[in-house]
Amino acid sequence: MNTPIPEESLVERVLPKVRLLLVDDEENILRSLRRSLRNEPYQVETACSGEEALDLMAKQRIDLVISDARMPGMDGPTLLAHIKRHYPWCIRILLTGYTDITSTIKAINEGQLYRYIKKPWEDDELRLIIRQALAFQYSERRRRALEKLTRKQNQELKELNASLEDRVQKRTAELKQTADMLDLACTELRSSYVTATEVFASLINRRLPASRLPNTRVIALIKAFSDYLSLDRDLAQNLAMAAALYNLGKLTWPDELFETPSELLKKNQRLEYQKYPVTGEQLLLPLEPLRETARIIRHHQEKWYGYGHPDGLEADQIPLGARILKLAVDFEEMQLGLVLDRKVCRDDAMKLIARYQGRLYDPELADKFLEMLRTLAPDVEKHDPAIERLDVLRLEPGMTLARNLYSASGMLLLNEGKQLTASLIDKLATFEKVEPNGHRYTLYVYRNEKETEPQQ
Repeated sequence: MNTPIPEESLVERVLPKVRLLLVDDEENILRSLRRSLRNEPYQVETACSGEEALDLMAKQRIDLVISDARMPGMDGPTLLAHIKRHYPWCIRILLTGYTDITSTIKAINEGQLYRYIKKPWEDDELRLIIRQALAFQYSERRRRALEKLTRKQNQELKELNASLEDRVQKRTAELKQTADMLDLACTELRSSYVTATEVFASLINRRLPASRLPNTRVIALIKAFSDYLSLDRDLAQNLAMAAALYNLGKLTWPDELFETPSELLKKNQRLEYQKYPVTGEQLLLPLEPLRETARIIRHHQEKWYGYGHPDGLEADQIPLGARILKLAVDFEEMQLGLVLDRKVCRDDAMKLIARYQGRLYDPELADKFLEMLRTLAPDVEKHDPAIERLDVLRLEPGMTLARNLYSASGMLLLNEGKQLTASLIDKLATFEKVEPNGHRYTLYVYRNEKETEPQQ
C-alpha cells in the first residue's frame, strides 16, 4: 500500500504518541527489531509470547503489533486474529521466517493483516512499512472522525431545518393573520367609503327636484350590472361610488338648469351642462382613494362614436367604468324626463338604448345591459317574502333594513343592512314628524332571525 504520509501532522503530532508492540519468543529477534527502530519516534513495547502480548494490550493502548508467526503456545496468526476481534483499530503485521502458506493465509483471513514481512528483514524497508501503516491508520482515524462529524452536523442541520420550517410556518401564519386583518380593514374602509359617498349623494339630491332623483336607482342598477358582469371588486366599488357621486358637478348649476331636459338646453346652458363631469372630477381629486371614481365620472358623458364630452374619446378609449355608468345614467334619466322633453317608459328607454348602441353606447355592453334588464329586471321592485314593508310605528328593535331609507327630500337616513335599535326608531319617529306634507316613511326590513324561528 502506497498511502501518502501527511508528514507534518504525522511526525510532529502523532508519531511520538504511537506505541508499538513487538512479539517474538526469541530475545535476539526482539533486540534486532528494537535496534532497527531505535531512531524512530515511537514508544516500543515487547512481549515474548502471545499470552504476554494480550496481557500487555489489556493494560495499555497499542497502535501497531509486529508478531512472529511461529511461537510456542499461541502462534502469531491466532494472536493477530484475537487482536482483530478485540482491538480492530490496531495495525497488524506478521513476521515470518518460513514459507508457511497455510499459516500466512490464516493470518491474512482471520487477522486481516496490514502486511507480512519475511525474515530476515531490511531495516529501511521495515521502517518504511511501519511508517506507511501508521499513516494509513492516521488517515483512517481522520476519515472516521470526519464521518462522525459529518453525521453530527447533518443531524444538527436536520434539526435546524425542522426548527426553521417550524419558525417559517409560524411566521407565515402570523403574516397571513396580519394580511387577513389588513384585508378586513381595507374591506371595511372601502365599504365605509361607499356608504359615505351614498350619504354625500343624498346631500346632492337636496338640490334636485323631488321627482327627479336618479342616484338611488342608478346605484342599484350599477350594483346589479356589476354582479351580472362579474366585475372585479375594485372596479365594482369604484363604479358604485361613481354612481352615487356622478351628479356632484351639478351643485354649481342654477336652479333652472335642473328643471330643463338636456335635449332642450340652450347653447349657453348646454356649455354649462357639459362642464359637470369635469367639475365633479375636480371636486374629488384631493381624495386619493376616489381617484379612479373621479376618472369614471369625468368620462361618463363620452359617446362611443367619439363626439361626447369633455374629451371626445371614442370606443375603447373611454374607460370601461365610464361606459357602464353612462348606460345606467341614461336609462334612469330618460325615465325621469331628464334627457328628453318627456318621460319615457321603461320599455321605450330600453328601445332607445338598443337603437343608439354603437353610436352612444358600447354595443357589446349595451347588449349585456339590456339582457340583464330583460332577465333580472333589477330596476323593477320585486317581492321578497323575507322582507316586510312597515311604517315607523310597527318597527321593532333588532330588525334589519333591507333597503336604504331616504327622507322626503332624498337625503339618505339609514343604509341597507343597518340594525334598528329603540333609539334609532325614536329618532325616525321624530324626523318623520317634521317631514313636509305629512310624508311618512316606509321601511323594508328583515325581522330578527331568532324571533322568526318556529316554535319547537
